[in-house]
Amino acid sequence: MELRQHKGTRLGAGMRTFDPHDVQRFRGDGQWRDRTFLDDFLDHAGASPDKAAVVSYVQGRTLPETVTYGQLRAYVDRFAAVLVGLGVERGDVVSIQVANGWEGPALALATMRVGAVPNPIPIIYREHEVRHMMEDAGTKVYVSPQRFRGYDFEEMALRLHREVPSLTHVFFTDGDATVDAEHDFARHFIEPRRELAPKLPAILEALRPGADDLAMLVFTSGTTGKPKAALHTFNTAWSGYRNVIVDALDLTSDDVAFMASTLGHLTGFIHGMLVPLSMGQKVVYQDLWDVDGMLDMMETEGLTWTLSATTFALDMVDAQRHRNRPLASKLRAFACGGASIPPGVAVDMDRIFATSLVPLWGCSETGIASIHHLGSSVEVLDASDGYPVPWQETRVVDETLAPVEAGTIGNLQVRGPGVFAGYLGRADLTEGAFSPDGWYDTGDLGKVLPDGAIRIEGRSKDIIIRGGQNISAVEIESALYKHPAIQDVAVVSYPDDRLGERVCAVVVPREGGAALTLEDVVAFLDAAGMAKPFWPQRLLVLHDLPRTASGKVQKFVLRKGLAEEAGKPPHDRPQSPAQSEVQPQGQP
Repeated sequence: MELRQHKGTRLGAGMRTFDPHDVQRFRGDGQWRDRTFLDDFLDHAGASPDKAAVVSYVQGRTLPETVTYGQLRAYVDRFAAVLVGLGVERGDVVSIQVANGWEGPALALATMRVGAVPNPIPIIYREHEVRHMMEDAGTKVYVSPQRFRGYDFEEMALRLHREVPSLTHVFFTDGDATVDAEHDFARHFIEPRRELAPKLPAILEALRPGADDLAMLVFTSGTTGKPKAALHTFNTAWSGYRNVIVDALDLTSDDVAFMASTLGHLTGFIHGMLVPLSMGQKVVYQDLWDVDGMLDMMETEGLTWTLSATTFALDMVDAQRHRNRPLASKLRAFACGGASIPPGVAVDMDRIFATSLVPLWGCSETGIASIHHLGSSVEVLDASDGYPVPWQETRVVDETLAPVEAGTIGNLQVRGPGVFAGYLGRADLTEGAFSPDGWYDTGDLGKVLPDGAIRIEGRSKDIIIRGGQNISAVEIESALYKHPAIQDVAVVSYPDDRLGERVCAVVVPREGGAALTLEDVVAFLDAAGMAKPFWPQRLLVLHDLPRTASGKVQKFVLRKGLAEEAGKPPHDRPQSPAQSEVQPQGQP
């Protein structure tokens, strides 16, 4: 595979080499192609310029905003011209941290249009996470709101503008009268750029990316305590995400997608933007999750499919039970991943909405590795996390990499055309993520059921999945070790019916130190700039942490105790001499 735009560049560092025989096979099987998501979108915009592309529902506005394919194409070209004028070149990174709306897709597609690489960042992240991502990615342009849900992005962004060497331009999408003209997104991007118009088509054509070039740079939580930047080409993303969901849900251009997950998250970026817009679908956004509003949209917008976390499905079931009015639903499919699905939810979705809750499993690096198909019985959907994707290989192995028998829990590994291209600048991590014979180790534990389906049994990676959001326990621990009253700390998950998992900080206080409360811990993390989803909802204060003979913390003991206290099977509650609990705001 030839990465013509990135070979030998900083973005190319850490990328793996694809076996030529595999490349030939991927192309022969139709899983890799000579087109990009951008090409697909441009074709649909040319063929159906008057069709609605994006419908945005924004809190505080009475009516939604609709942008057609023709209008979105015009914005993409205009934004691309601005990026060229700002000096954005092939391989440069544009970080996009905006609320759901048409601006995000327009900016991401414009970034691709000039051969640069979009880096979506979840709107919930704060300075602690954003600084690391920008420094790691070498971000050149950053776009965010001026303020959103009470958070001052402007103050954060301007500080990063001064302190991150690569960051040359910062813009705010909702700039008010106080924003400096230099940083006003509307002034720079939305107003016409006539001076580039005559030569723009030729410039953009010369910069247009190929199918084997990088399509996105997304950060994924890991066990090292810092998110890693995973790289996907247009082809790996096509095979790992787009083709899988289209095949499983029988999607066509007539379908209407819904997305409440932030476009800064891989779920929103892929399934709320690239998939629907590459198919010519209408996609409907909420900037803030509003379950009653979503139920109204099912009728007014004719929603037919979505992909999101279990939390959203649980909210839909609960809200409709309390609405006490009939609902005309066209929602055929709710693809569900990112957290375990409680028993009975698939039955409720089918009974209340006539919607198939379609479980899937995968990760940022592999795309969707297993999924059920639309039309499967509720019993089948309830029984597992789907069947392996036919064009990717999945295996379950022990610690020696020997395959285990069906029904035996082992390490899940994947290889095939949807597996990512590598970690940015980390050839060591890229190499270490693969077995000698080319299988990507997902870090998940699972087993193969008698019918060939995959059942996820846990994670060997130290990751907590809260409402579909991956949270690095090690990153929180690293921050809490700096607390002057904490001697030792372990961060683990505990089960929750709605979010799947929540975050518990188990701490050993320093001798003679001040008494610790959950409020103290949360305030400390807030002051450190850590995003609210990372804050623990529970604090356990212990005299010692359980450890192995070699000194490693036995987190499975803590998880098991928390789960038993909740009366649930482990994601793996200890007897706690002190504990407290809060619910951070800003997450479903």
